[in-house]
Order: sequence, then structure tokens, then C-alpha cells
Amino acid sequence: MMNNKNLISIFTIVLLFFFSCKIQAQGFDKNTKDSLMLYNKILSEKQMHQDLKLLLAINEKANSGLYQYRSKKQIDSIYNATIKGIKKPMSVTGFYKIMLHLADYEGSVHNYTIPDLELINFLNRQKSFFPYPLVYINGQIIFDGQSSDIPPGSRIRSINGVNDAQLMQSFYKYYTADGYNITEKLSASVNKSFGINYLLEYGLCNEFIIEYNLPKSESIEKKVFPAVTLKQRETNIKNRFSAPVTELLDYKKQPPYSFRMLHPAIGLLNLRWFGMAYGSDDPKFETYVQFLDSVFTGLDKNKVSNLIIDVRNNPGGSDPNFEQPVMYLTDQPFKENVKAAIVFDPDFLPFEKYFWGVSTSQRMDSLSKKMGKQYLKDVYPVFKNNISLQNQKYNPVYHPKSPGFKGNVYLLINENVASAASHFASLVKAYVQNVTIVGVETVGGYYLHNGHSPLVYELPNSRIKTQFSIVNLVQDAPKKDNQPEGHGIMPDYEVWPSLDDFFQHKDTQMEFTLKLIKIK
Repeated sequence: MMNNKNLISIFTIVLLFFFSCKIQAQGFDKNTKDSLMLYNKILSEKQMHQDLKLLLAINEKANSGLYQYRSKKQIDSIYNATIKGIKKPMSVTGFYKIMLHLADYEGSVHNYTIPDLELINFLNRQKSFFPYPLVYINGQIIFDGQSSDIPPGSRIRSINGVNDAQLMQSFYKYYTADGYNITEKLSASVNKSFGINYLLEYGLCNEFIIEYNLPKSESIEKKVFPAVTLKQRETNIKNRFSAPVTELLDYKKQPPYSFRMLHPAIGLLNLRWFGMAYGSDDPKFETYVQFLDSVFTGLDKNKVSNLIIDVRNNPGGSDPNFEQPVMYLTDQPFKENVKAAIVFDPDFLPFEKYFWGVSTSQRMDSLSKKMGKQYLKDVYPVFKNNISLQNQKYNPVYHPKSPGFKGNVYLLINENVASAASHFASLVKAYVQNVTIVGVETVGGYYLHNGHSPLVYELPNSRIKTQFSIVNLVQDAPKKDNQPEGHGIMPDYEVWPSLDDFFQHKDTQMEFTLKLIKIK
């Protein structure tokens, strides 16, 4: 546990770093520099103090997960240290990075912070993007592009004078997680960071000076890439070397659910996204239910002994979608949660003056806000002792379905499994007797999380938006010896992608699972 003195010291160092880093437009014409100054305005010490005090007050009143992993004393200490450390004006992006640290410290994957969209849109219009995709493998930044002088599989050692370790660590704060786990931070610091986040962190530039090692070489090579537009970067990403494997796990490119037989004794159920239906009254829900019934009927009829369920990169979705497959895998009844609550009366939205909506991209109108309050009042009807408990009609008991699968279940997870998908994995680990879990700790928690209903607030001076989910859920997840508190779902076999498999376009985690089945 970190004491307050150490906490203050760390944030003093963080603040000094931010003061030295500002988004700049070196090498760009005067119009670009002027435009950047317009969108990335300088905030006074007083303005930032006001925004931070308001941010803490909003969280105290509306965020039920604020003290889930940190004590009130710790939260107060980190805010006080941050406020005291701001002693001179700072750009919006500098202040934004401080807010990222605060959101990350709390420990909720549903926390999200974003500057004003006008700044984001301005940056997205600039010809200042890193041109090629990169991938995280074995703690290294690996080049994943094609059609360049750097071959795929080369190790990137530095970009524009910043070494690989510093680059990765600088992006950790952009990726929140439930509890204390860092698995998503490790890979996302490479896989997801060299687009808009690189511009927010390091600024605009005309070129990228790359130092790298060729595959199986220790000698340092150097290459200069001109910066490209966002459109060109996206084109290069589509042509990434690892696409034959990575695209199979992309929920945006694959159907939300699918099934195929890999072998007469092995079925593969892919669950890429649990947003295929918004609820049980959505016509798409019945189609999904019928699909699952046909899958498990076929498995039973053909006496299939092994079922691989792949939820890697599944970002979440809605219930009752994620509960449906579990009903075929267990012989026990279960619920979504054992407790769900918010910490305010839905009739009185905290700090409504600064409320933006439920999405950072669109402001909520008055009619939608009224309907939202009515929905919350229905689900959390009675505010008593500073808490509104969930109406139990929204937390039904799920019973086993027939034909139940009696063979061996292999669940594939990774660090990008979040929200409803990690909740699904939690239920599988809790209630499926014959399951083996392969992959990497999920970013979503096993025992509890904040989820369901997001609220977005806009801070008045910086116009930075902060988003958090207001429902604190204690999941129906029995205590397990191999499942520490404050972490995502832990695999039985921790398996990360390997560089050798990268070169051969092999799926390391799937290959490992198939070998496990063969051994059995």
C-alpha cells in the first residue's frame, strides 16, 4: 500500500514532467501553429484548480466506484498533491495528462477522459501521424508494417530520441483497468498508442526518426519516416503484416458470434462482441439465442468432447447477451450480480450544470435527460442511507439450459477482454466445472466492477470531458484461491503472443490450446 508521502512525491515528479512537455508544431507553418494555440489554449493556475476541485466533487457525489480500490484518504491525497503541484499556467493537453493519471489511479476500466473534440478533430486533420502499425511482443515494440525499408519483425529501439521503454511507459496512463492489473497497459502502449495518443503525448511533427534492430540482429539501424495523414496511416494498418491473425480477433471486422468445427472432437465458438442486441426485446436477441441452441444441440448430438470459446478482444456489450452461453455450460443457477447500486437519487442528478450526457461525442438534450432519469429511477428506485439499490426484477436468476455441454471447455481470454466480456469470463470461471482458461489476465475485474450506466461531465475551464460508469456491481463470483482481489480473470495458463509465431502467422494462444487438447 502506498503512503501519502510517497504519493505526493510521485505526483510532484509527474507534474514536473508535464510542465516540460507541451504539444508543439515545430516545423509547421504559421497557420498551423496559430490554429493549435487556438485549440490547445493555455489554462491559468486558478482555472485548473477550479476544474480539479469540481472533478473531485463530481466523483464524490456520483461515482460509486471512487473508493473501490483506494481509500478516501488516498483519493484526497492524490488530488491535494496534484492541485498543490500546479503553480503556473499550462496547456490543455498538459492538464489533460494530469487528469488521465487521476482517472487511472481510481481503478475502473470504464473511466474515460478526453479533451474537447475540436482539439481532437484538429489533430486528426494534421499530416503528423506515425505511418506504420506496431505490435507489442515480449515487452518489445515490434514493427508490423509492410511496404517500407524496415522489415516486419524488426525491434523499434527509439522514436524521435525517446527510447522504447520510455515510450511504452508514457502511454500507460491512457488505458484504465479494473483494480490494479496492468496487462492491457503493456500491449496497448504499443498496439493502440501511435495514432492520436502519440500526438497528444508528444506533439505534432513532420517526421519520425527511427532506431531499430533488424530481426535476429543487435546492430542499430536508423530510418527517417515522413509523417502521414490519418487516412494514410489507416490504410497502412489494414496492410499490416500480422493481419492474417489479428483480423480474426477484430470485433469490428468479424461477426459478433460464430461457430465452426476444427476437428470432429473440437468445436470453436467465437464470441467477439456482446452488443449484438440491446436487450431481450430486441429481435436480434432471439436470433442469437436460436444460434446458441443450435450450437449446443449439435455438440450434444455429435458427442463433441472439446469446446473452445474465444472471447479475446471482446470489448463487452449488454446483458442478457453474455449470460446466455453460460446457461449451457453449468449445472448451477446463477445471477448477474449479488449487489448493484448507485450513490445518488436519480431524481437529482449531481452537478447537473456540468452534465454532458452518456457519450463524449454527443451532448444529451433535455428530453433524453428526462427519460434517462426515469430509467434510473425505475432500476434504482429507493434512495436511502446515501445509496440506491437495484430493483431485483432487473437481476433475474439464470437457470441451466438443455442440452448442457458435458465435455472439456477451453476459454481463450486476453488483456483486451473488458466489461460484459470479462463478466462472462468471470461467470465461466465461477460456474463451469470443467473449464481451462488460456491467455492473459483480462482488463475487466473478476469480483466486481463499475459499469452499466455511463455519465459524462464537461469541466468548464478546460472543456475536458470525464466519463465514468455509475453502477457498482458485486458480481456473482465465488471466492477462488487462484483469483486475487483487484484483478481481472486470471488464466490457468498465461500465454502471450510470441515473435516466432508472429513471423509464421500463427495464433500462439490458439496453438497452445490445441496442444493442450491433444495432450489430454
